[in-house]
Amino acid sequence: MTERAPAPGGLVLVEALVNTLDLETGADALDTGRGRAALGIGAAGVEDARELREALRVVLLAHAGYPPHAEVTPLGELLAAAPLLVTVDPGDGSAALTAADTGALRSRVAVAVAEALVAGTWTRLKACESVTCHWAYYDRSPAGRGRWCSMGVCGARAKMRRYRAKRV
Repeated sequence: MTERAPAPGGLVLVEALVNTLDLETGADALDTGRGRAALGIGAAGVEDARELREALRVVLLAHAGYPPHAEVTPLGELLAAAPLLVTVDPGDGSAALTAADTGALRSRVAVAVAEALVAGTWTRLKACESVTCHWAYYDRSPAGRGRWCSMGVCGARAKMRRYRAKRV
């Protein structure tokens, strides 16, 4: 859907999860083995992944200044069940944030969110304002005021609708 570069660091996982559902066509990559494999989950984890995806989408819409698209379990509640650990390398003393359960999607998302908070990039991950899209994208605009996943698709459609509305 988008021509934008992927989000930086661990946010690429969050972006990929949110973008498993194409709202315009209804196609859900979590319905396919290939789509699940890309996120490192099995068939048993699909419902949890869907719940997490929609909670993330609500937060990304909030980052862009838009109300929730649906009632969902709050992201904070979902991530509270994903304990994180600080690991310290005894050789050089470097520290890293890791998931207690490295295979769990929630835990990996929790690490990505925590790292993005520290890096100051979390609020730059947004959802497209188009109600038929809500695709996740990383806003690289200087002012951080991007509105659409793609100016060539969603942005152009919105501008054309505004133009036509003025002419009527």
